[in-house]
Amino acid sequence: MDSAAAPADTADEAGRPATRAWTTRLVIMGLVLSALNLRPAITSLGALLEEVRDGLGMSGSIAGLLTSVPPLCFAVFGVMAPRLARRFGPGAVVCAGMAAIAAGLAVRPYAGSTAGFLAASALALMGIAVSNVLMPVIVKRWFPDRVGSMTGLYSMALALGTSLAAAVTVPMAGALGGRWQSGLVVWAVLAAAAVLPWLPLVRASGVGARNGPENRPTERPADTSVNRPADTSVNTSVNRPADTSVNTPVNRPANGPQNAPGPRPEPDAPRITRSRTAWALAVFFGLQATAAYITMGWMAQIFRDAGVPAGTAGLLLAVTMAVGVPLAIVIPRVATRLSHQGPIAVALGVCGLFGYAGLYLTPAGGAWAWALLLGVSNCAFPLALTLVGMRSRTAAGVAKLSAFAQSTGYLISIPGPLLVGVLYQHSGGWGLPLALMTALMIPQIVMGVLAGRKRTVEDEWGWRGAA
Repeated sequence: MDSAAAPADTADEAGRPATRAWTTRLVIMGLVLSALNLRPAITSLGALLEEVRDGLGMSGSIAGLLTSVPPLCFAVFGVMAPRLARRFGPGAVVCAGMAAIAAGLAVRPYAGSTAGFLAASALALMGIAVSNVLMPVIVKRWFPDRVGSMTGLYSMALALGTSLAAAVTVPMAGALGGRWQSGLVVWAVLAAAAVLPWLPLVRASGVGARNGPENRPTERPADTSVNRPADTSVNTSVNRPADTSVNTPVNRPANGPQNAPGPRPEPDAPRITRSRTAWALAVFFGLQATAAYITMGWMAQIFRDAGVPAGTAGLLLAVTMAVGVPLAIVIPRVATRLSHQGPIAVALGVCGLFGYAGLYLTPAGGAWAWALLLGVSNCAFPLALTLVGMRSRTAAGVAKLSAFAQSTGYLISIPGPLLVGVLYQHSGGWGLPLALMTALMIPQIVMGVLAGRKRTVEDEWGWRGAA
């Protein structure tokens, strides 16, 4: 019987690497396709904002409110992401998020009213919000030793989707009959495609990316839990950087992680709000988001008001977003090799200051230069994502920090685009809005320096568990 069982065991062992490689490829494909869909809902609207305003009868203030809806939804719905991930798993939640994006983008162009347009946009943005928060978590769990490169990969895909939507929405609207509705609805197809890689992951493991390679016994030393009581195993690896704290949860059934509801916060862990680094990262995230959503929502209009044709204005916005494609790979890699990431935040902020000054002094004359400078400045986003992964030692900590930094940050960013719309309508020009944007860049630089210091939120809590 032993000799009969041996071939089966050998075949099983031979099949495991292939299965793991296949699953890892699906996770990478899911990350890339999901990242491509995290901004077209916003930048496609920015390229056609004037047509949408005319079609729905919006005032400048209402249009400012519309550009504030993304950070509002990200703040409100993003905070729900960790709880949903513990219940269903990150992969399943991102899968549902992509489906929500597809549904919202399919419905909103034909809602027929401002209220309906806002409601459908909120549905799509809800899907974006939970995916925003969980992308760093999936990276930390599946690729704990490649946080910089994998963050760079999906940040690059995010920047590519952002710039692609800005560049081709206006031409596609023209090619599809000249109606703005056609230019917006096509992005629902890309979102639907992003659902597909997650489906086999969810079916195969119950919760998609929850069962990352770090959860498999063959990937970790065999003696990590020998002779240790079951109720203290959660603390056996708190201080190990490579551990994601998902592999030894309390009271997990003996039949493995597949049947467990996912990692739960340690009961004695202090609140994330007690960390100064968490607050610095949240404010930095909020201020860079303010600049990004003002840029995505209003920059094309700034150029159009300066006499730049609509198609060229959309292309300039696309250039701003496209700059982030290569830098999204470079910045996380550089950041993970530095002991202090503050200098990167300073360099990005200075580019933003020069870009805003150029828009104020000669918006049309140096349009391409200002678009490039603001594109570099907007790369504070991949830096912020990288800092989320670096400022905590465990996947549970990253999940809490990601939810806190993004939800708090997006709350901070809500007034910015709205205030720009109000100032634009009441002043009749872009002087005051650009002055506001310039002023906000200074605290962004300061918070980036503070968040870039070499420390983790666990260090600031002074918490080492029960080790």
